[in-house]
Amino acid sequence: MRLYHGSVVEVRKPNLRSCRKKTDFGKGFYTTTHKEQAEHWTQIKKDRAKVDRRVVSVFEIDDALLSNPDLKIRKFNGVDEAWLNFVVDSRKGVKHDYDLVFGPVANDRVFTVVNLYESGVLDARAAIAQLKAYKTYDQLSFHTPRVIAALKFVESYELQRDK
Repeated sequence: MRLYHGSVVEVRKPNLRSCRKKTDFGKGFYTTTHKEQAEHWTQIKKDRAKVDRRVVSVFEIDDALLSNPDLKIRKFNGVDEAWLNFVVDSRKGVKHDYDLVFGPVANDRVFTVVNLYESGVLDARAAIAQLKAYKTYDQLSFHTPRVIAALKFVESYELQRDK
């Protein structure tokens, strides 16, 4: 499986120590199967870091990794209450012990709905109904050194600078 990671630097060897906490699936190295999604994330990271570079690093993993019975894997097949609560807990800093987490990414629109749910403005049913109206991409996050080691760097490419 080919995976993409958007950043402001090339990432050949992901390091969990430099990963952000309180993200959708907790502290981990995030990838997606969608090149466009990774490219979108380069812009978000560029704006946060106030730099000019946008780099997508490309990795491959053996598909068998996702069904390895020796790993603790959490897979969300779509936006549902379990996914919503997992994202809310992770963004609050609640830790988990999964090696890999796979599921929808909470983009800007989704993030707003998640915040409304978290603050009690929307109940789970209303939040999920709104979330299902938005297009979501996938994300596969790596949370332990053991699974980080399974990532094989293929290449990286830099996106054109803004004009």
